Amino acid sequence: MKHWHRWIVASVLWAAAAQAGDTWQLHPEWAAEFEAQSVSGTMLVYDERAARYAVHDRKRAETPFSPASTFKLFNALAALETGVIADERETLRWDGTKRWKAEWNRDHDLASGMTHSVVWYYQELARRVGPRRMQHWIDAVGYGNRDIGGGIDRFWLGSSLKISAVGQIAFLRRLAAGTLPFSTRSQDIVRRITIVEETPDYTLHAKTGWTSIDGRPDLGWYVGWVERGGRRWFFALNIDVKDGDAPKRAALAKTLLVNAGALPRGAQ
Repeated sequence: MKHWHRWIVASVLWAAAAQAGDTWQLHPEWAAEFEAQSVSGTMLVYDERAARYAVHDRKRAETPFSPASTFKLFNALAALETGVIADERETLRWDGTKRWKAEWNRDHDLASGMTHSVVWYYQELARRVGPRRMQHWIDAVGYGNRDIGGGIDRFWLGSSLKISAVGQIAFLRRLAAGTLPFSTRSQDIVRRITIVEETPDYTLHAKTGWTSIDGRPDLGWYVGWVERGGRRWFFALNIDVKDGDAPKRAALAKTLLVNAGALPRGAQ
């Protein structure tokens, strides 16, 4: 019953985030880009200045899924705020266990752990934050369905925590604006370590995510925002993925961000 109540509250928050004076523009023509990549999914782009959502598959954009490694943004904020990690340069030692991704098999700091999406690093941060403090910050932010019952180092990995593309953008807008209930310093650090491209024309903040979910295809995320010409566009893409589909997330998102006017032609 407690989790059901959280679900209802979270659903209301997501709806409010997407209806407070915002308009929606459907883009059925974006389906061709998904078909070209042989994937199905949704892409949601929020133009902050126009207060307008552009979307392919609105129903799916409003459907909650596991955040997977996109949760690293929140996890980093909670770790910084609670002092379990000092800054983006503090290193945790690799435990020597060989994992499937070669880049994970070494020491990492907060920034490199974000860049290479190092699961073990952020699992250790979550354990250090602990369930009580993590739940406090999840509730304070109203992140997703707020359910961390799947285990302190697993709840965001195809487990109990769920968030929609609409909810992702609501969270990212507050992070970009510095209005989350974390310190200015913590939010500044996380904004810095999520920059994946910085050019004279634009800056792209982004994070990938990939997780297995029982009974359905694997899920891949690509979320973030573009800063360009004094404007910001926020985006959240999720697709059904299989082996070999990992590069398609960023490529597809960037193609559609060009289509939406967020990125310049040739940015793909």
